[in-house]
Amino acid sequence: MTAPAAPADSGTRTSGPLLLGIRHHGPGSARGVAAALDAARPDAVLIEGPAEADALAALAADPETRPPVALLAHAVDDPGRAAFWPFAAFSPEWTALRWALDRDVPVRFVDLPAAHTLAADPTWGDGEEEADGTPRTDPLAELARAAGHQDPEQWWEDVVELRGDTDPLAPFAALAEAMTALRERDGHGGHPRDLVREAHMRLRLRAARKEFGDAVAVVCGAWHVPALALRTTVAADRALLKGLPKVRTEVTWVPWTHRRLARRSGYGAGIESPGWYGHLFAAPDRPVERWMTKVAGLLREADHPVSSADVIEAVRLAEALAALRGRPRPGLPETTDAVRAVLCEGSDVPLALVRDRLVIGDALGEVPPAAPAVPLQRDLDRLRRSLRLRPEADERALDLDLRGTTDAARSRLLHRLRLLGVDWGAPAPGRAGTGTFRESWRLRWRPELHVRVAEAGVWGTTVEAAATARAGSRALAADTLGEVTDLAERCLLAGLADALPTVLGALADRAALDTDVAHLADALPALARALRYGDVRGTGTDALAGVAAGLADRVCVGLPPACAGLAPEAAAAMRDRLDALHPAITLLQDAAPGPRPDPSPDPAAGGAPAGLAARWAGVLRRLAETERTPGAVRGRAARILLDEGRLTDDEAARLMGLALSPGAPPASAAAWLDGFVGGTGGGLLLVHDERLLTLLDRWLSGVPAEAFTDVLPLLRRTFGAYEPGVRRTLGELAARGPGTARRTAAVPGFAAAPDTARAAGVLPLLDLVLGTEAAA
Repeated sequence: MTAPAAPADSGTRTSGPLLLGIRHHGPGSARGVAAALDAARPDAVLIEGPAEADALAALAADPETRPPVALLAHAVDDPGRAAFWPFAAFSPEWTALRWALDRDVPVRFVDLPAAHTLAADPTWGDGEEEADGTPRTDPLAELARAAGHQDPEQWWEDVVELRGDTDPLAPFAALAEAMTALRERDGHGGHPRDLVREAHMRLRLRAARKEFGDAVAVVCGAWHVPALALRTTVAADRALLKGLPKVRTEVTWVPWTHRRLARRSGYGAGIESPGWYGHLFAAPDRPVERWMTKVAGLLREADHPVSSADVIEAVRLAEALAALRGRPRPGLPETTDAVRAVLCEGSDVPLALVRDRLVIGDALGEVPPAAPAVPLQRDLDRLRRSLRLRPEADERALDLDLRGTTDAARSRLLHRLRLLGVDWGAPAPGRAGTGTFRESWRLRWRPELHVRVAEAGVWGTTVEAAATARAGSRALAADTLGEVTDLAERCLLAGLADALPTVLGALADRAALDTDVAHLADALPALARALRYGDVRGTGTDALAGVAAGLADRVCVGLPPACAGLAPEAAAAMRDRLDALHPAITLLQDAAPGPRPDPSPDPAAGGAPAGLAARWAGVLRRLAETERTPGAVRGRAARILLDEGRLTDDEAARLMGLALSPGAPPASAAAWLDGFVGGTGGGLLLVHDERLLTLLDRWLSGVPAEAFTDVLPLLRRTFGAYEPGVRRTLGELAARGPGTARRTAAVPGFAAAPDTARAAGVLPLLDLVLGTEAAA
């Protein structure tokens, strides 16, 4: 084969194919490729890419295709084994592809077929060293070092991206010569995987020359140019390809993002600044001025004051820095320094926004509906279009009102996708899953989710069918009760009625076999939420009620013995379980079929209301009064009873007096105190109850000095969690001394005692709002 290009002063190329060595995703290379193709006018264009993509090349010219996009190849029998070939608008390969399609010039992809690439060992040819221990070559770093530059990116910008050439073929000839010298110096010719790929490229090039003659242009990575110009035999190349493993593959176009082109994302051929490179490629003239204008617009949107004079000054500073540093034009370092100094006033906070939104960018490409896709992907596309959910590369918030038909359907879709491992949306912290009519999500589409959809395609051809099958499989394979409980709740949120029989059957089996009360207690809150709020999404929960009721009965029976003699760490965990169990029991009581029990005391029942709530109150009272129960659990049980009105103030003071008596170990007393007054509202309880504060004050005063050091960390954690105003009030009350907290005059505007008659006037309105007017 002939050399890739003639010397730089000839302006013409020698006979033979035109070999254009490029850097992937380099705008200077892309402009150079366009100029070279315009000058040479080849009869065919060959591009580095999987050979199976030939059938998809025409889709690049579809009006609905908008880069960045990527070729996605995955194994049919193992969709998780996949590979991407990304293209941006400034990628030289994309420029060559569009040049050929716009001029009806035949175009071929000549790299090793994905059928072989996906079948090979994933580590084949990867890593920092070759099989013989030779360090892996970084061509850009080697050339930059030879030119006396420490930064390969800056060197490449100077010699390619920021300069122009009158001879469109000269840069490619110089680059080919440099790569030839590098490969000859290394002596091993390249990576093991590269040798096989290059053998296939040479075979494809020979086939193209037979079909079109020598008027063929090849666009490939500059590292491969010497190998394509190498004189070899067909037999030798076929010998390298003989015996390669192979799998059935499917190839399609998928949207890509600038963020995934960035090197920091882990992409091997990534670049530092895709947004900046996209700007250099798209700006026809005065790129620095246009860039500063974009930065100013972004900062103004973020409420940072930027004037036109600031933009002018930033441009001047960037040009001055480039001159001082000996660069042909301002590059990214110069523009960044100018933006920081002038537009951001020396602050890195707004500069971080510029880097994220402009230097890297959040562009998301589009592919036409005609692109091949697995049936599950097509169903997902249909659903998102009907629900007006647009994939976006930038994270955005989505608030849903589940009473609306569209929002409820959106919620079901997002929950079903999460069951399939397609995390397009994630519930917003503190909002989703609380059982209210509102649900909040954070949406962000990532290109690799296309692979997740392909993987999930083995479960079904529609999102609903696939999620149903996946949920059933996970229920049967689950190892713990908590896993099945969580799955049942997620099925209700996703509206998967057909999956519930299998999941509930597995749940009943696990609940019957699991004798660990802690596991049962951990599982009950999710079931309670599902029972209470499942109807918001229109999903029936009758089948779940029996399982939840049985679980609640077993918890009530087994919890007191399980709490006896626990170590401090286990006691703290059990205290947290009480916090989760109490609202769960309340929800189960409210969700029980039939009329709600009368909350008023029943004299025949010893003053306690009937039903599950009464059994739970009995459990809490037993925990609060049993000496073998750890202090943290006893204190929290007493606090819950007091908050629910099932423990009088006198009883609470009695229990506190017992827990803080001189005979009680200080560590146990401090743990009881943390359980009783720790958490929300504990500080106000002490502020408004003089007796409790007096008991606490006397106990603290009597703790021995040698024990006080041991209990101090727990006390600091308890009181440190209070609001500053509560802590200040407690300090003032303690300073006055015991017995004086309530001797002061009433606060202006507040009565000395609560007016229950006035407070009762709001109850009818509350019943109307909460829908409890019938019970009232």
